[in-house]
Amino acid sequence: MHKTIAITGKGGVGKTATSALVVRALLDAGEESLLAIDADPNLNFDAALGLKATEFVGCIREEALDRQDDLPAGMTKTEFLTYRAQEALLETDRFDFLAMGRPEGPGCYCYANNVLRHAIDSLAKGYDYLVVDCEAGLEHFSRRTTGDIDVLFVLTDSSLRSADTVFRVMDLVEDLKTHVGKTLVVVTRSDDIPAPILQRAAEHNIEIAGAIPNDPEVRALDDSGQALLNVSDMSTALQAVKGLLGKAGVLKAALV
Repeated sequence: MHKTIAITGKGGVGKTATSALVVRALLDAGEESLLAIDADPNLNFDAALGLKATEFVGCIREEALDRQDDLPAGMTKTEFLTYRAQEALLETDRFDFLAMGRPEGPGCYCYANNVLRHAIDSLAKGYDYLVVDCEAGLEHFSRRTTGDIDVLFVLTDSSLRSADTVFRVMDLVEDLKTHVGKTLVVVTRSDDIPAPILQRAAEHNIEIAGAIPNDPEVRALDDSGQALLNVSDMSTALQAVKGLLGKAGVLKAALV
């Protein structure tokens, strides 16, 4: 049974970079059965992994609606959606990738969304790990599109405004009946956890799991459009992510 690691938080806190570093940490640990999913319509996760996505699940949904009277002979809409979802999978030597693409638009997407969700669930069963770069904000939790999660990284920068968004995420996750195994609240681009955030977290009975430093190596790769998988083993951000995965029980202590 696969483990799902999801990364969320408000926009601009380093969500996609952290997602890429989670993939790198799992690859370093020898994991080879890994599916990375870009659930953010802004579509940056592929570039962070050194890929270029050309097929998107959102477009497949619209294609099925446009072609509902012109499907291949002998193929039902369910079969067509499942087949196209499998075609959208981008396979590499080390991991596979799937881009969700555009969010829901006008029109009735309920049937197509349900079929695609089942198709993706079926694909996921073939992997040991799913790493999901969630869309920014809280909408995916309120729509319950994220599904069950084994480890949830909730990211905040060092500002109290960002931290307050995190605390709303925590409340929402508890209110919805989405199963979340372990939740790690993490301060990004900071060498430590600022005292005001620690104080605010204590008021909400929330533990801050740690911090990911503002790593110049990650920043340089990002600024030059290079894959963040190419960080060195000594990257401070990578080491921090490995430590957090160890704390979550995903990586063994010997590999952190």
